[in-house]
Amino acid sequence: MAMGSFSSQNHQMPTAEINMTPLVDVMLVLLIIFMITAPLMTHSVKVELPRASSTPTPEKPMTLQVSINAENTVFVGTQAVDRNSLEARFSEAVAQDANVEMHLKADRATRYEAVAETMSAARRAGLTKIGFVTQPGSDKP
Repeated sequence: MAMGSFSSQNHQMPTAEINMTPLVDVMLVLLIIFMITAPLMTHSVKVELPRASSTPTPEKPMTLQVSINAENTVFVGTQAVDRNSLEARFSEAVAQDANVEMHLKADRATRYEAVAETMSAARRAGLTKIGFVTQPGSDKP
């Protein structure tokens, strides 16, 4: 029975060797796996796919250009529209095309109240797609 002692006689240093046998075993197993699976990766199945002769037709929804200037006047297209008849104008557009989109442009000096009223009238008329049009510019104030 080997017992450790505190004496310095017959002091052996532990050996620091790497046991290569498990590493070689793992490498051989991996080599066999790759040798078996490599031919399977090059094998392909030929499938005759159907061909379609039609092309999709993209439907562009009708767009309603709405502008609000600095004096809070609302324009639909190029015509000035009274705030009272704005909802009726939006309802006409929804009646023509259910997927109508509203592009809203507002002047920088426009009051938020005018923009909110216009959006509210559009929502009451049934417009669900409202986009804001901005002008690209520098980030400087």
